[in-house]
Formats: sequence, C-alpha cells, structure tokens
Amino acid sequence: MFRHDSPAPDWFTADDSVLGVALVFPMQGPAGIFGPACELCARLAVEEVNRAGGALGRELRLVPVDGGAPPRDVAEQVEALVNLGVVQGVTGWHISSVRQALAPRVAHRVPYVYTALYEGGEHTAGVFLTSETPRDQLRPAMVLLAHERRVRRWFVVGNDYVWPRRTARAAHAYARESGGRIGGEVYLPLGTHDFEPVLRRIERSDADAVLLLLVGSDAVRFNRAFAAYGLDARCLRLSTLMDENMLMASGPSATVDLYSAAGFFASLANQDTLDFQGRYAHRFGIEAPSPGSLGESCYEGVLLLAALLRGAGSTDVTAIGAAADTVSYEGPRGLLRLRGSHVRQRIYLARADGPDFDVLTELDLHTARP
Repeated sequence: MFRHDSPAPDWFTADDSVLGVALVFPMQGPAGIFGPACELCARLAVEEVNRAGGALGRELRLVPVDGGAPPRDVAEQVEALVNLGVVQGVTGWHISSVRQALAPRVAHRVPYVYTALYEGGEHTAGVFLTSETPRDQLRPAMVLLAHERRVRRWFVVGNDYVWPRRTARAAHAYARESGGRIGGEVYLPLGTHDFEPVLRRIERSDADAVLLLLVGSDAVRFNRAFAAYGLDARCLRLSTLMDENMLMASGPSATVDLYSAAGFFASLANQDTLDFQGRYAHRFGIEAPSPGSLGESCYEGVLLLAALLRGAGSTDVTAIGAAADTVSYEGPRGLLRLRGSHVRQRIYLARADGPDFDVLTELDLHTARP
C-alpha cells in the first residue's frame, strides 16, 4: 500500500500512456471480508475496458489504496497520488466516513466515482455515485415486508457512523408510512465482538424485525449471535449491506429469515448477470470470492469512470460534470444512466437460502417514493 510519507516505488510514476485510477477498497477491518472481491471485480473491468481501447486513447491502471484505514489517512494517501500525477481518477467501495474525508481533497481535481451504497445526499462536484440509497433501496423493502410479513415493530442495530445513523433516520419515516414504528436503536463501534447486551434489548423489546446496518464481519458475528440467542425464531432481519461472502461466513444456520435489498445479486438469472458471472469465473476461477453486490459495485465504478472520461473527452472535472447527464454504460446491472450525479437502477429483494440468496422480486421504486 502506498503511504503519503514514504518515497513512491518506481511504478508509482506519472505516465502519459496510462490513466492511473486509485482503487480505494477495504484491506482491513470489518469490511475487509469483501475487499478481495472488490479488487478482482475492478481488475476485470479494467482489463475489459483496456481491451476495448481504454479511455482517451490511454490504458487504465489501478493503484490500490487501503480504504479500511482511518479516513484521514486514506484521504492523505489519495491526495498524495493526485499531487504526484500518478492517478487521474478515483473509484472503489469504502464507508461513508472515508468518502467524506476524501471528497473535499480530490473531487475538484479528478473524477471520483463512489460505488458503495450510502445514506444519500452527496452532491459534491466531481463525485459520481453508482450504488443504492435508502429512498430506492430500503423504503420499498420495508413497505413490502410490512405488507407481506406484517412487520410493524422494528429495532435498528448499526455501526456508529454516518451511514447507519442517517439511514435509520430515514427508516423512521418509512416505518410510519407502513403503519409501524422503530422502537429501539443501538449503534456500535466498528469491530464489535460482544453483542449480548444488544440481543438482550431486542429480546425485551416487542420488535418483530431487525434493521441490520452493520458492516462486513460485524454483521457476520451479529448473525451468529442472533441465531444462537434464538431470536431468529421471532424476528426477521433486513439488511441493505449483506452480500454472498458475508452470507457464507455467517453460515446457513445463522441466516434464517434474513432479507437483503440490493441492485445486484450473484443469483440473478438475467443475461447481464450470467454473462458477468461467466467472465468473472473464467478469469479468476470458480474458487474466487463471490463478486456479490459489494464487490461487483467496483466493476460498475470502473465502467462509469471510463464512460465519464470518454463522454467529456477529457480528464477535466468541470468538463466531465458538464457532460455527465449524457453518459451511459452497460454492465451486470444493465444499461444505466446518470441523473444528478447518481446512477438509477433496479433494486431487488432477496431472502437468504443456505449459502446463497433467493431473489424474490424487483422492488417497485415508483409506488414507494414520496
């Protein structure tokens, strides 16, 4: 990993024949569980873009940065890469705290494509977003579960940072719209291992559903503890951040009645997904980590970044912003376009089924919006 306070290795040099892309993804911490899938999906996208001629007549080159490090450190490292002229763009999956530290330092200088689902409301010039927000992801899922499973009483368990807290704030309104309420909320530090106090609170509450806003291995440990406590017989769980790698790590006995809402599942049977899965398996082998929605988002990020550069015919952030609403690209999530710097996409609700997800339905975004 590049450090801003160390001499750059020989290969970290400005090169007019390539476009450097800082790939910011978690190599440590709770989100590190799906970091390998993030890197592989981004590598596949770069290879495919380069085979098709690259962008602006130049090949893309990934420069990995550990997005699991403290946010300020990540921001300093990426800013140093921009200062050196090593990277002309940034993409990747990392938590919102990292995005908030990174965007003010680099988004006015190089295009920044953020691929993680997030809490909404990001409008920094030069930042473009490929993934889900609560309005389109969580709201229709809560509406559907209220109707189909008669969920009325929710309990929120999240990590203690901006995405879980702001998502839960929105969830209060979504619950009320369906005749329900959120009766309890707990926010835990990243890296939490002991969930017994939380489980006792859920047990004492009248909750019939848990909104799970934990990241990576924190969610895995919670799932195991939740099932061992016997709460899976009483409460369903809904997560907007649960991919196949987290599902497999939790184990089938710990994921009974667990729902996930996302724009991509590896088990989707449409042609775009099947084609992507085939190329991924051919390139990295059948033993590679499942791409899932979180890893696959980094594939989307590279595609959108290349499309933005081509659409503007330049690496200039102002020119890219002016052309952004004309940009489209086609990937595993289908043909997608930008609107107001955000990609709009189909969202699905799935239920855990052993080591995989059973995709139940495409969520109706129109009837669920205000």
